This record gives sequence, C-alpha cells and structure tokens, in this order.
Amino acid sequence: MEHLLTDTQRAWRDKARDFAEAEIHPRSLARDQIAAPAETFDWDLIRKGSALGIRTAAVPREYGGHGIDFTTQALMIAEMARADSAMAKTFSQSWKWSHLIVDHGNAEQKRRYFDAFVADDEFVMGGGITEPNAGSDNRMPPPDDPRAGLQLSARLDGDTWMLNGSKCYIANANIGKLIFAFARTDPHAPVQEGTTIFAVHKGAPGLNVGKVFNKHGWRFYQNAELFFENVRVADSDRLSAINGTHKKHGGKNSKFSEMEYAANAVGICDAAIDMATALGRGTQRAGTRLNEHQLFQLKLSEMHMHTEALRSFVLRVAMEADATTLISHKHNAFLMNFSADAMQRVCYLNLDVHRIAHKGVINARADKLVRDAIIWTHIAGDSVTRLKAVQALL
Repeated sequence: MEHLLTDTQRAWRDKARDFAEAEIHPRSLARDQIAAPAETFDWDLIRKGSALGIRTAAVPREYGGHGIDFTTQALMIAEMARADSAMAKTFSQSWKWSHLIVDHGNAEQKRRYFDAFVADDEFVMGGGITEPNAGSDNRMPPPDDPRAGLQLSARLDGDTWMLNGSKCYIANANIGKLIFAFARTDPHAPVQEGTTIFAVHKGAPGLNVGKVFNKHGWRFYQNAELFFENVRVADSDRLSAINGTHKKHGGKNSKFSEMEYAANAVGICDAAIDMATALGRGTQRAGTRLNEHQLFQLKLSEMHMHTEALRSFVLRVAMEADATTLISHKHNAFLMNFSADAMQRVCYLNLDVHRIAHKGVINARADKLVRDAIIWTHIAGDSVTRLKAVQALL
C-alpha cells in the first residue's frame, strides 16, 4: 500500500523509524531487564520523542499539535513497536487520551488541557477504567444490573464532585499528570447508562498511587493501582455529560482503540522477522546457511504471510477511519483478535528457530517479543468477549 501514502504520511513514518532506531531500540532490552517495575521507565526517551513532536502528534493543529491522521498514527506506531512495543505504547497512550479530549471536551477544556500538555515534555496522561472487580464486564455488562462494571463513585457535593473507590492496572497511573477517571454517577443504572468521565490532576488531595504492577511483558509501560479517597473534582473537570460517557457514539477515540493495538502488533511482527532473517543469514547448520534449510524457509515464509495480512488489515481500517465519520465496530473487533493470533504465531515461530539454532538456549530479545505479545490475549477486553460483542453486527 506504499503507493497510497502521502508525502506527509511517509515523512512522519520515517521520523518514527529514525527515532526508533536511534533511541528506542538501544534501550529496549536494558530497560526490560530492570527488576523494579517503576524503574524501567526512562524520562529521557519521552523528552527526546516529545522534542520531535511524537508525544503531541495527535493533538489538533489548532491546539498546538500536529493533527496527524489515523493512517499516519498506525504507520508510526508500527515503526516504534518494531524497536520496542511497550515504548511505542507509551507514546500512543498520549494519542489515545488526546482523542478522548477531542471527543468529549468542550472548547475551554480542550484549550486548558492541551495548552498544559503541549508545553511540558514530561506530560503524559492515563485513563482509569479497570477495577479489581470490573474488567471485561465494562464492555459487555449484564443488562439492567448496576452491580456489574466499574464502581468508582462520583457524588456531587456542592459545586464539586467527590470521588471514592479504586482502579487497577491503570496506564501511567504512577507518572501521569492527568488521569481520566471513569466513575459511576448513577449507582442505580447499568454501567453504560450511569458513567461519567472526570479529569483528575496529579497531586489531587486523596488521590494515591498503590502498587506498580510487575508484569512479564510490556515492562517499560507503567501500570499501577489508584485509590480515590474523597477526591474533589471541580465540575469544570467533568469531561462528559453526566451519565453520558457511553451515550456518545463514534469519535476519534473509538476509531483509534483497536487500531492502535493492531498497529503495535505489526511492529512486533516486523521485529520478529528481522531477527529470524538475520539468524538465517548468519547461522550455519551442517555446513549450510540456516536460511537454505527448507524447514527454516517454511517457518520464515509463514511469519511473512501473517505479518503482511495483518499490515494490510491495519491500513485498511486506518484508511477507512480517515475517509469516513463512521466506525466499523465489526472490523475493529476482528482486527484486534486477528492481530493477537497473527502476532503470537509469528513470535512463537521466531522463538522456535532461535531455540533450535542455539541448541535450546533462549534468545533474550526473542523471549521479550513473546512476553510482550501475550499482552494481547487479555488487553482491551478478552478475545472471547470481543467476538461475542460483534455477533449482533454480523
């Protein structure tokens, strides 16, 4: 699909590729192997990416950003994920919440939040949806049961809102300067009818960070607990209509979600192919280069097949998102599941050829790709929930 890209899209893709090769890839394994999860993060990387405009790339031009389209975002995510999936996700996470501000914020909020975000190279954002007892049921809650789904409460107290409850596995919870908390403003309604979004600023009294999760994959990407104890939020920081979070359909954030993960998966696949190709050219077995052995050729061909199918699917969804105001929930759900299946297969094949070539010794980078790829099994809802949700659209 190279011939379909514009010069601007190619320029941003190449910028992301150069940044990934110069700054992300050299740090990848070293940061991954740091034992303490909160210490894997590297602010120097964020500052350097921000200086290139990557952190603020999805902010609309009228608010100081670059306003890149979905196709450009997909291309850039894939290039950065080729060097390190978790580091790529850390940058695209800021794009995700930039889209949320565009979708739900009023003119004053957009100006206020984006002014602060654009001006500060160390400004990252996070969003709080998942809770200890509320994960996939936020996506497919039992009808007419207010006990299902998130339970963080928000109660109007005078002219401010009082938030109480907890969140877990929240991206950038321990480093973010602005957290978008999804809270129940009507405890008697189902979660899709009684939820409101609030912007909570770092350092708000009563907002406390708990455990930073020690994950097998995506170790650079920060996930932590958040505890809300009588956290007061001004009504001017209420981002959606009261009880209106799920009533506004479409928007940039809805189009971005699954495409973001799938584009990241493309980068992981490319990294695995890079590794396997280099291994085949540089390793000999029985006096013959590995890439001349038929079994290796078959495995590498399968890796290419899955990767190119995924790449085409991602670009199709991204280009459709750029071309229309509508969103294909069916394509997004299929894309997310296909990206998990394709990427995990590619990474397992890469690990396998390295294990065979090195007589059972596990290659650290091949192992990392597998550990990162496993994240897709349970992120953004699990695979079964995603397929079940799309049944009504078939």
